[in-house]
Amino acid sequence: MLLRAAWRRAAVAVTAAPGPKPAAPTRGLRLRVGDRAPQSAVTADTTSAPEAGPVLRPLYMDVQATTPLDPRVLDAMLPYLINYYGNPHSRTHAYGWESEAAMERARQQVASLIGADPREIIFTSGATESNNIAIKELEAAIQPDTSLVSVMTVNNEIGVKQPIAEIGQICSSRKVYFHTDAAQAVGKIPLNVNDMKIDLMSISGHKIYGPKGVGAIYIRRRPRVRVEALQSGGGQERGMRSGTVPTPLVVGLGAACEVAQQEMEYDHKRISKLAERLIQNIMKSLPDVVMNGDPEHHYPGCINLSFAYVEGESLLMALKDVALSSGSACTSASLEPSYVLRAIGTDEDLAHSSIRFGIGRFTTEEEVDYTVEKCIQHVKRLREMSPLWEMVQDGIDLKSIKWTQH
Repeated sequence: MLLRAAWRRAAVAVTAAPGPKPAAPTRGLRLRVGDRAPQSAVTADTTSAPEAGPVLRPLYMDVQATTPLDPRVLDAMLPYLINYYGNPHSRTHAYGWESEAAMERARQQVASLIGADPREIIFTSGATESNNIAIKELEAAIQPDTSLVSVMTVNNEIGVKQPIAEIGQICSSRKVYFHTDAAQAVGKIPLNVNDMKIDLMSISGHKIYGPKGVGAIYIRRRPRVRVEALQSGGGQERGMRSGTVPTPLVVGLGAACEVAQQEMEYDHKRISKLAERLIQNIMKSLPDVVMNGDPEHHYPGCINLSFAYVEGESLLMALKDVALSSGSACTSASLEPSYVLRAIGTDEDLAHSSIRFGIGRFTTEEEVDYTVEKCIQHVKRLREMSPLWEMVQDGIDLKSIKWTQH
């Protein structure tokens, strides 16, 4: 019902808009798997090429890069994109009061998810800005007898969870500020800033099925952590982040946090089951596959596998009907092996052969099975073309070979 309502409102908004009418919005969240290939409800724009047929989009398995917008989040945002468009900082009329009330409700929703006071939540453009606000001030606070601790709660490449509560306890006992980038963790695993003694936390909307371009930073009030604003302006967000708060985006962030809080346990169980299915089915069919990261202290929705004797980029190109990644979207332009994998001691060859599989709220069992089937098929094909694989099959130890350059 919520799904239908969201798209119905979107269609009404488009119909009511002045000017030429664009095509009606389509539901792109669910990719149907049929006839052994992924199908999509989204078709290409054919206005410039009438003869072109529908274009099928690959199924999506890259949720660490970004997540699709949850229809319930869109449903919450739409009124503030169309009817309630007041500036939330306008205090003299109902338009501003409506938007301010929505903004404060979103602040409460974000705070509730992480066990914070709403007054400790500052809206930003995303986790990158939140990180910069936090780390700039922490660096400025370093004295000869102090230190800085900033840790990613869940790694975005290999899914490893850090012992945040233990780190927070150590920092607190030594009166050291503790910041964590929780973009990959908020809404996916339980977090409580007070229990974990976190002083600052970065949050991103588009990692939890919310809109892009919005995030938040948690800043502890007692004992107070003082931060310096990155930019000057009108003094919004208690002077910590000047600029008009985008009401529709923060409403979306709040709604995403509320949905995540309600469904976190269910999502985690379901994603864990799908992740186990993917890993077991790949590993029982293919030898020399290594799972990167800690198998115990790990978020199940982020799976990083190295396929020995296969170039990761070649495998990605072969799996063109599945949207995957070989690592962080923030560094995807680099051809160097993942610095995360190198940091945990992975051989360079294996680091070059890694693929990240992202499983999220909307991933289906059929999509996992299709991905597994195609992955096995293409790894076998690429290995058959590899002289290194042939040498290994002949019992040759590749590490014993002294390679020379020409």
